[in-house]
Amino acid sequence: MAVTDNTYSAAPTAAGATGTSGVTTRDPRLDFYRGIAMFIILFAHTPGNFFTSWIPARWGFSDATEIFVFCSGMASAIAFGRTYDRAGWTLGTARVGYRVWQVYWAHIGMFFFIAMMLAFWDSFGIFEKRYIGTLNLVPFFDGVVRGGEVISSTAAQLVGIFTLTYVPNYFDILPMYMVILVMMPFVMALSKINIYLMFACIATVWLFAQGALLGSWGAEHLAINFPAEPWSKREWFFNPFGWQLVFFTGFAFMRGWIPAPPVKLWLIALAALVVIANIPLSNIGVRAVNREWFGLVLDGNPVIEWRVANKMWITKSDFGLLRYVHFLSVAYLAWVAAGVGGHRLIASGGSVLSALWDKIVTIIMKVGQQSLAVFVFSMVFARVLGFAYDQIGRTTFSVTVGNLIGCAMLVLIAYFVAYVKGQPWRVKPK
Repeated sequence: MAVTDNTYSAAPTAAGATGTSGVTTRDPRLDFYRGIAMFIILFAHTPGNFFTSWIPARWGFSDATEIFVFCSGMASAIAFGRTYDRAGWTLGTARVGYRVWQVYWAHIGMFFFIAMMLAFWDSFGIFEKRYIGTLNLVPFFDGVVRGGEVISSTAAQLVGIFTLTYVPNYFDILPMYMVILVMMPFVMALSKINIYLMFACIATVWLFAQGALLGSWGAEHLAINFPAEPWSKREWFFNPFGWQLVFFTGFAFMRGWIPAPPVKLWLIALAALVVIANIPLSNIGVRAVNREWFGLVLDGNPVIEWRVANKMWITKSDFGLLRYVHFLSVAYLAWVAAGVGGHRLIASGGSVLSALWDKIVTIIMKVGQQSLAVFVFSMVFARVLGFAYDQIGRTTFSVTVGNLIGCAMLVLIAYFVAYVKGQPWRVKPK
């Protein structure tokens, strides 16, 4: 989602950093993994998509959201960090503000387009479900009525959309990202004073976002988040004060504030152990364990009971600590697998399979490069796919074909946006 350029180099370190002053070129691994996340996000947001039974989120605590936010932090370090280094804090902050402005209007446009689309389907009055109810948009269209009294009008929801005080769950990723971007100037300023002070502030903000953890200490009143709707106590699902931790971790790696971890067999084994140990406690584990387990009749599902008892450590909303540990383990293994500068992503040899693999990697990277446009389109197209499945049925064939069409559309959008950004209408000097 960050502003990026399209230059690459085989960077000599894990993060691609060239020193504490910031990177100068892009690392291809960044866009490859972010592109993978974009496809997963499409699957995850498509209603009734059986592909979601096998996405990474089902095998561990962290999921594609962490990939997306972490890689956005890395991309932001490249785009904005370089501006801070070259032009100073004021102009660097101005560029961040401009990006927040872009993301804000992308959020507003996406919301109104999807709301219009759902209302259009409902206007026919022939479908079994009311589609504005599928995203809990009834308050936006009808207001909130309790006991025959309007407690929150449609006008209030309209104001809430523009002020980000009304944030339905489906539309909460971009607001979270905007708040994190707003935090960046303060992080950059603290980094000039003292790196350790900066890290301490990031950790402290994360801690005060942990509502469940603070609640276990009797200090839930200290938890910080934003209200998601004016008529209830519901808060933003993606708490930006919690999720900034993974964003600024990626930012710090790319800035060179955190050194690249060494490639050691024991580190690989440790990361793999964390990932494997997560599986029995994941959603896959929930489905695999039932009341009859290895011939024993259980009082309940021990995996569910463990997850409920330890919700404070795995909460997605506030970005629990075990999600962070799991994601860092997955990220380390992915970095090792890609190799220095991502050289393992590029197939060696001149075979047809090697050429095909190189083409696939190039396409995925293109999707990752244009993540904001691709993300907004995928959120819209996911609802279109869900609507289509409602009409034709969710068979293995129809859902598979729909997913393939969706992936192809993301690729087309990525290439189209890249083409337009290249300003082909400009006359090139002869």
